[in-house]
Amino acid sequence: MASDGPTGNLLRVVPEQPVGGDDPIAEVLAAYTRDLVSAVDETLADFLAAEVDALTSIDAAMGGFAATARDCVLAGGKRVRPTFAYWGWRGAVGGSEPATPVVPALATLELLHTFALVHDDVMDASATRRGRPTAHVAVAAQHAAAGRSGDSGRFGEAVAVLIGDLCMVWADQLLARADLPADRLVEVRRGYDRMRVETVAGQYLDVLGETDPENWSVDRALRVARYKTASYTVQRPLLFGASLAGVGDDSPLATAYNRYGLAVGEAFQLCDDLLGVYGDPTTTGKPAGDDLRTGKPTALLMLARELATPAQLRALDGTDRRAGAPEIARLAEVVVDTGAVGRIERMIDERVEDALAALDTVAVDETSRAALVGLAIEATHRPA
Repeated sequence: MASDGPTGNLLRVVPEQPVGGDDPIAEVLAAYTRDLVSAVDETLADFLAAEVDALTSIDAAMGGFAATARDCVLAGGKRVRPTFAYWGWRGAVGGSEPATPVVPALATLELLHTFALVHDDVMDASATRRGRPTAHVAVAAQHAAAGRSGDSGRFGEAVAVLIGDLCMVWADQLLARADLPADRLVEVRRGYDRMRVETVAGQYLDVLGETDPENWSVDRALRVARYKTASYTVQRPLLFGASLAGVGDDSPLATAYNRYGLAVGEAFQLCDDLLGVYGDPTTTGKPAGDDLRTGKPTALLMLARELATPAQLRALDGTDRRAGAPEIARLAEVVVDTGAVGRIERMIDERVEDALAALDTVAVDETSRAALVGLAIEATHRPA
């Protein structure tokens, strides 16, 4: 079944049992992924075009600001959060329901994600994101090129904060466009608001940890991963999807999603910790080794400190923030030698196993189950 409009082929019915082909499940899921990304991107593009036009009609400068925010939203990305939300919804409703009514809600999560990324880049003073200058860096460059007065860097940071704020407001507006009963939207909003609060709280813990890494711990680093990443990347999007289907928080499906989402979300962040040190910048879009250079108290580096010999600990503690690539590469080898990388890899595998076990506790249609199994593995064993 197909439709006109931004949801395109996403209206196709997902089969309860895959059919045809050498690997029919993979074919179905690959086709779905293409359709979902297209539907989310087209929904966002249409929504943002109208919003940019509205602000441009007030003042050309406001239109330029809104266009910069729009570009941050549409600048690529894997659409991980809408994907988990979709399968949370699909796992609840089965394979016969069209997705059109919930697509605006799924796209909402990308606006929330952009809010978090833009603010996070300011707080971390990150120069690149997805292989491009971060919002505050790009705006600062525009300010300098225009020859305006004042500090360009400070201007860029201020505008980036506003871009994040605007994306948060846009997310609220787009969520309201989901074609759902009013009472269900109220319940959806409760979970959505909880996700936002947990994201902010996790970000605060992340900022706090950087101010006192000597007194941080692996447990606290995992708490940051739980609230900063797991909550709004996997756990809450899955529950958000279930709530779009009318599933209550106390249902067996929600319980299974909660367990799966927490496990995969933590593993996702642990994978990010590894990529932050050992990832290929041409693939990740971010410089390698920044966590080592700044001493960011990730679970990986906290474990390395716990397992380090006195000599290894001196090397880790003596990191210069201005260290060049050769020194950072040597420090990355020190972390491996402590055994921390191997321990993190085992922690990732253990969490994936727990997530898959959670799916076995509840009835989910086979295509949705296959998707969630695949997502658990893909999200935690990825190059970027």
